[in-house]
Amino acid sequence: MPQSGRKAIWLAAGAVLVAGLAIGIWLGWRPAVSAPPALESLVIATNTDYLGACPVVAARDQGYFRAQQLHVQLQPHSSGKQALGAMLSRQADMATVADIPIAFAALSGTPVQVFGTIFRTSQDHGVVARRDHGIRQAADLKGKLIGVTLGTSGHFALEVFLNRLHLDTDDVQLRNYPPDRLMPALLAGEVDAVSAWEPFLGLAEQRLGATALRFSGQDIYESIYNMVAPSAYLRQHPQTAVRLLRALEQGERYCREHPAAASAFLKQLTPEGRKALLATWPSHHFGLELDQSLLLVLEDQSRWAIKQGLSSANKVPNFLDYIYLDGMKAVNPAEVTVIY
Repeated sequence: MPQSGRKAIWLAAGAVLVAGLAIGIWLGWRPAVSAPPALESLVIATNTDYLGACPVVAARDQGYFRAQQLHVQLQPHSSGKQALGAMLSRQADMATVADIPIAFAALSGTPVQVFGTIFRTSQDHGVVARRDHGIRQAADLKGKLIGVTLGTSGHFALEVFLNRLHLDTDDVQLRNYPPDRLMPALLAGEVDAVSAWEPFLGLAEQRLGATALRFSGQDIYESIYNMVAPSAYLRQHPQTAVRLLRALEQGERYCREHPAAASAFLKQLTPEGRKALLATWPSHHFGLELDQSLLLVLEDQSRWAIKQGLSSANKVPNFLDYIYLDGMKAVNPAEVTVIY
């Protein structure tokens, strides 16, 4: 073979070798493509009859949890206090709960943390009284027997309401009931009035008809509805919290933008009740946040619980210890206004 031919063959072989080395180097140095997270199952204890649970229900029903590789089971309860109890007894991984049970958990040193607020409203607490028990105006509650679930937001809201009337709990008689026993007690006439939240108040009004007299005030109490989990769970599953919050962000947006469809999960509503709820829908706040106001409310509620002898604690906790910031800082840092 002529020398020029051998030279051409060697040049071609060298080019192939260089190309092969280059491809090998590129394959060895290119970033590894991470596999999507495995589908993770978790249980959320929540009050599925409460409007504030809408972002959680929407995230499940609209597939937002599934899109984040989460298989979520909703465990129904009649109050946030019960939902929190289920979580603490390890029947659930997380819970939705208003502010008051969080304050009591902190007073007892229970290691739980709020990792997102999903709903606020000032219109879902109040008192429903029976006109046929001699109650025509709010002042007539003095001396009356009022059903309430002690240690809940209904209890706290009643205390604030009575203070506005220049009364306190010594001026009325309180009878403690589980949340789902309040309405039967009122309907049966066991009590003169009940202090509670929706949907119990609306259902009691519907059942009593003209006999019902409702008292409420938008400036008395704002319910702040939150996602909570054990502190250890959040430390061990930080990415689960992030994925869950991303799904809830879509869920709360769905609740804001599609009220008629979103309200369908409230099965107990009558057509009239649903119409009334939709009329007030814009006044309820669906939004994912961690706001400094939550800490201030928890501090006020803790002082109230200590003063009333509802807790054996003698000082207000540092509520920063009961807030988990990392999840929200990863998902929507602009909505984190907690001072830390």
